[in-house]
Amino acid sequence: MKMKPAEICMVLLCLSVLTFGVIGGPQTCPANLESDCNDSGEWKGEFFPEIPKIKYEVRHLVSGLTFGLGLGSGSSPESGPVPWGPSSKNPLAFKWFNAEEVILGKKMKDWFRFSVAFWHTFRGTGADPFGAPTKSWPWEDGTNSLAMAKRRMRANFEFIDKLGVDLWCFHDRDIAPDGKTLEESNANLDEVVALAKELQGSKVHPLWGTAQLFMHPRYMHGGATSSELGVYAYAAAQVKKAIEVTHYLGGENYVFWGGREGYQSLLNTDMGRELDHMARFLEAAVAYKKKIGFNGTMLIEPKPQEPTKHQYDWDAATSANFLRKYGLIGEFKLNIECNHATLSGHSCHHEVETARLNGILGNIDANTGDPQVGWDTDEFLTDIGEATKVMLSVVKNGGLAPGGFNFDAKLRRESTDVEDLFIAHISGMDTLARGLRNVAKIIEDGSLNELVRERYSSFDSEIGALIEAGKADFEFLEKKAIEWGEPKVPSAKQELAEMIFQSAL
Repeated sequence: MKMKPAEICMVLLCLSVLTFGVIGGPQTCPANLESDCNDSGEWKGEFFPEIPKIKYEVRHLVSGLTFGLGLGSGSSPESGPVPWGPSSKNPLAFKWFNAEEVILGKKMKDWFRFSVAFWHTFRGTGADPFGAPTKSWPWEDGTNSLAMAKRRMRANFEFIDKLGVDLWCFHDRDIAPDGKTLEESNANLDEVVALAKELQGSKVHPLWGTAQLFMHPRYMHGGATSSELGVYAYAAAQVKKAIEVTHYLGGENYVFWGGREGYQSLLNTDMGRELDHMARFLEAAVAYKKKIGFNGTMLIEPKPQEPTKHQYDWDAATSANFLRKYGLIGEFKLNIECNHATLSGHSCHHEVETARLNGILGNIDANTGDPQVGWDTDEFLTDIGEATKVMLSVVKNGGLAPGGFNFDAKLRRESTDVEDLFIAHISGMDTLARGLRNVAKIIEDGSLNELVRERYSSFDSEIGALIEAGKADFEFLEKKAIEWGEPKVPSAKQELAEMIFQSAL
């Protein structure tokens, strides 16, 4: 193939840009403890100098030649940017998640509203009950000092920027160290939050914030359900402050996860009194939220057990019943965590759909557990089928806003490279994006919806309408049963439904 002079110049220009970006670009000082290029006492350099901004990769075609991120070249008659998507072999690029692409009438980024969880991403150490920490990021100094908290916060926002998301989530004690007194703890939090406010600018803000009411020994009996009045008051003060800083940072939601709000044995527990106390605690939180003008959604995160034997917000149905009993159903929605769903004996799809049908689906913690392991492993969701089922319910819900998908997920103990943090999030985002694309195919095909419609078609009759309107009493139905005789029961076509679903994957 003979190239024109102008085309040769364009190729040389592309190669020079690539070479400068990879080899000869401006070198940044890495954020590690051995670095001697920081004399300010507070690191302000780059934490991930080897990681580019993560994008949905495209290849650039110039008069028959293909160029793209060092993945080879080939001939093509076209020119301009062309998506690589799933065919990309670059681990630091999205294959299925294309933020600006419109699917089912909404941009992908708006369907998902992805969020980074500060605690797993920047406080996860790889430790487990049987082993010491395995991760020591270059910027860590082994302390829980205020200076270290600020360094982590800077790393957090660089990570968010390079990943290309606008939302993050936090526990109060994960972002700032606990002090010797409540006043000192609040002062520490204020100092770190001031930096977070500066770093997040106008584009980034928390999807939600929360208070850590489970790690400190004072909360061994719970916070809102503690048998000790002083602990209840301390928990209230801590939540008050956490709501304030969430509001200050522009957070859209506030989460209650009651890891210690339950019991180990009913023999020494007044369950009724504890449930009443928890309701009063949540009522007070709602009242304070309104008092300070925080318009964010209050969320309860169900979990059946761990660390307690029985947690009061066991699953979505239990939580919905609790909210109804205490008149809180209009004040709270649910944050469904997929791994918690499986611990309660349900699928994530079941829990999301249960919350949706009760009008309280507020947010999803996107993770999963290992089916062979009976505890909360908080793995990144990579099951395409499960992601597709979850997105079926999310699409029916019209999305999750002001909620979103928070990656309450952590690297495996054996994954210790900095780039693993990015690869894990890319994989999780791509998995859910693929699920959304599959849902679009299912809706466009229409076969699954038609199968469900046909299964319940007998209720599309006049008498079916009376039943669904609550106007068919037992005497009336008895007469119809006698008139019709033994009913003919058709097949549910489950295998066909599964075949249709799998064909979309």
